[in-house]
Amino acid sequence: MVTIYNTLTQRKEPLRPLESGKVRLYVCGMTVYDFCHLGHARMLLAFDVVVRYLRFSGYDVTYVRNITDVDDKILARAVEDKEPFTAITDRFIGAMHEDEAALSIVRPDQEPRATAHIDQMVNMIKKLLDSDHAYRADNGDVYFSVSNFPDYGKLSKKKPDELLEGARVKVGELKRDPRDFVLWKNAGDETVGWDSPWGYGRPGWHIECSAMSTCALGDTFDIHGGGSDLMFPHHENEIAQSEAATGSTFAKVWMHNGPLRIDDEKMSKSLGNFLTVREVLASYKPEIVRYLLVSSHYRSPINYSDNSLGQSVKAVERFYHCLKDLNLADSKTLTNSRFEKAFRRAMDDDFNTPQALSVLFEIVSEIHQVKGEDQALANQLGALLVRLGGSLGLLQADPAVFLQYAVGADIDKGEIDRLVNERVAARADENWQRADEIREQLSDLNVVIEDGAEGSTWRIKG
Repeated sequence: MVTIYNTLTQRKEPLRPLESGKVRLYVCGMTVYDFCHLGHARMLLAFDVVVRYLRFSGYDVTYVRNITDVDDKILARAVEDKEPFTAITDRFIGAMHEDEAALSIVRPDQEPRATAHIDQMVNMIKKLLDSDHAYRADNGDVYFSVSNFPDYGKLSKKKPDELLEGARVKVGELKRDPRDFVLWKNAGDETVGWDSPWGYGRPGWHIECSAMSTCALGDTFDIHGGGSDLMFPHHENEIAQSEAATGSTFAKVWMHNGPLRIDDEKMSKSLGNFLTVREVLASYKPEIVRYLLVSSHYRSPINYSDNSLGQSVKAVERFYHCLKDLNLADSKTLTNSRFEKAFRRAMDDDFNTPQALSVLFEIVSEIHQVKGEDQALANQLGALLVRLGGSLGLLQADPAVFLQYAVGADIDKGEIDRLVNERVAARADENWQRADEIREQLSDLNVVIEDGAEGSTWRIKG
């Protein structure tokens, strides 16, 4: 049985969906005003693995991840670029989808946009006003009243005095209590907004996810996920306004992925270590980056560095070197083997990917041991390796193609293919001197030639 660490209860709990065999999952997604950075990739991949493994385990998963397509940063970017805010959001949603595809990230079943759910947000705010969980200020803003929700703080475990210490009242805000948060903002003379019973304006950030998640999955659903940086105040506020509006438990289980650091420092533009996904993929093969980001437990911090990437290169190459000489096309994968049982035990234990990967390396070792003696078994183990790796989004490439890749190398594959073909011709003519010259020439380019029964292939030195 799959067990998940529930941030709300601070313990691991067996997954018991509201509807047997079906899991409803909501994850807080992107605010689309720029390209996705590595921190976004960490979150996307953490929940991609959750979805993949739950489906691998037989669950029918409905995966919803929202898009915030209107907020202050988006509108500021639109002013800066002198274009409609919808042009900004459309462009970066497209870029996000490109990054996801490059990293083999499963697209969500539903991807609701905030701007398409204004009516649902307005209706939820009406319910909160009617039940005295919200109030309208003199400036037209609508605020949630934290003091009228006794359970506020139950997710973050913050005490009332801690909440007051961190609370701030911005210029122009008319909160009754510093802890209160905005549900609807009066747009004043701004050009972007919507009509509402409280005047022209736009929604606060927190109400967006409450409206979109309950619209897609119901008042109560199985799992709510997101980055640990969203636990407070965003997720705390989601719980308060959702449960106050519906009278029901919002999400049964809360999952939070750990932060990503760059060379042991927080990623930020001011430190000059801010990296977008596409900047990294310009130098590293997507599967290398994916491996790095799933090799740490999703709740743990992860450090991105040249050293950690180098280790990922060696790890992934080790898998593909093992697979390249196997015949997987006609091989039936092993079922219910000790390796699969160990893999499932690891993943069932709160998606323990480091332990699961260690099981995959055990399979590699076993393949090397049996390859010369029992090729059929080696092929079956290889098929198992690919199948289990697939539940993590790994090892789905052609090994020969993958190994013809060098990290950061300026290599002309067409030129290498030409030299390899010339060497094949030289060998056929028994011109061994020329064949050896070409081998040395390729070696200088960091290319290894491997001659086999099916011909000559090449790879980058591992």
